[in-house]
Amino acid sequence: MTEPHITCPNCGADIPLEEAVSHRLREQLEKEFHKEREKFRATIAEREKKLNEERASLEVRAKSVDVEVAKGLEAARAKLQADAAREVNDKMTVQLRDLQAQIDAQRSHLEAARTAELELRKQQRELEDAKSNMELAMTRKFDEERQQIGDKIRQQILEAEALKLADKENRIRDLQAQIAALQQRAEQGSMQAQGETLELELESSLRAAFRFDEIGEVKKGQRGADVCQRVRTNAGSECGKILWEAKRAKNWFSDWTAKLKEDQREAEADLAVLVTTCPPTEVRGIGQCDGVWVCTPPFAISLAEALRHGLVATATQRMQQSNRDDKMALLYEHLCSTNFRQTIEAIVESFLALKEQLEAEKRAFAKQWRERETQLEKAIAHTARLYGGIQGIAGREALPEISRLALPG
Repeated sequence: MTEPHITCPNCGADIPLEEAVSHRLREQLEKEFHKEREKFRATIAEREKKLNEERASLEVRAKSVDVEVAKGLEAARAKLQADAAREVNDKMTVQLRDLQAQIDAQRSHLEAARTAELELRKQQRELEDAKSNMELAMTRKFDEERQQIGDKIRQQILEAEALKLADKENRIRDLQAQIAALQQRAEQGSMQAQGETLELELESSLRAAFRFDEIGEVKKGQRGADVCQRVRTNAGSECGKILWEAKRAKNWFSDWTAKLKEDQREAEADLAVLVTTCPPTEVRGIGQCDGVWVCTPPFAISLAEALRHGLVATATQRMQQSNRDDKMALLYEHLCSTNFRQTIEAIVESFLALKEQLEAEKRAFAKQWRERETQLEKAIAHTARLYGGIQGIAGREALPEISRLALPG
């Protein structure tokens, strides 16, 4: 499966769609991340600057306090030296208390400074932690958005492949329908031409099989059946008449037999046979329907043999009653004649032709089954390739294995 590409407008290189989208998003997220990081750094620098200024101010104040304490001590010392004799006990006590109070005040100032420094250091650590958390959150956000984009691209690829597969299936169905329609048209052809072809084949087959018989064709436009067969022996004796009607159609019509019986009565024929490619359901190969013999084209000559044999036998019996000796001679002559031998050969050839047709049908069905089996194997192989390509993109977690497409064990 080919991955979608786009063309670079500057260099003209082909770049995979997923890589181009992820690269563009990565650059955009990196720019936003750098911007937020610089802003965050500026805020931290500003806070550090304020903290340093406050620390310097506290240090200056502490130094000034120390200077003031030193000055106070010097003044107190001078004053004590001047008034030592007079107010040694009282003033020393007052000064000591004052010095103690100043020392306590300085200690409180120093403690406040230490507390402020600790608070500043705590804020600095919190800012550093916030910075790290922000970078981590940005990284996670970037990964999530990249994953979402990848999933979206995979979904689009899957939908595109599904649409392509549906289009191919629709095209295959359309082509199969067109092929079936063309085959049906080719098989149907012109109904009139097909009927004439069947009639000509029947007439030629009868003339080839029964050379002593008179095979007469009913002209187009005249009332009656298609072929009239006058059964004759090799001696020229007429034994009866068989009327043939050829019908090549897709469906059976019950009025065919009624019309053929009327034609039989008008032609004064002994038997009537309807040869059709669509016999009624109760007739398989050869049968009778409403007093008319019905058969399919492959069985026409065999049925003609049987019917002709019956007519000849009946005529022979009639002749035997009149002149038994002559009939025996005729029968012997008939059995030893070429016509009888050719008739037997025609019957054998008919059965051999039927056998060849059955073998041809077996080969045709075997070919169709093989073609369908090949098509099924191709469809399964293409399906496995399509699923494997999509699984390679989405991963085995998103698309698990199908047991029918996986190796055993």
